[in-house]
Amino acid sequence: MKGAVYIKECGDTTSVAPNDVKAFTLEEMQKYVGGYIEFIHLKNGDIMVINEEGKLNAFRINDKATELFQKDFGEIDVIVGNVLITSPNFVN
Repeated sequence: MKGAVYIKECGDTTSVAPNDVKAFTLEEMQKYVGGYIEFIHLKNGDIMVINEEGKLNAFRINDKATELFQKDFGEIDVIVGNVLITSPNFVN
């Protein structure tokens, strides 16, 4: 992955890049997901950044991110809220 993909809970996706081009800052990742972050390491090596309190805060299910997560792990759990998927090269 050369950049990152921002998946809004409504399903809209956008290609994004870190502000300084080298790596996303903690603050940038928090802005994308709307709070404290949690990493999910995907099998292809990418990182799915989610809001660690998304379920507690009753964020909506993110169908696209959930589909990726379930395909990767075979889990029946869901991903909620906005999600950032990026290469580990873009995470400090």
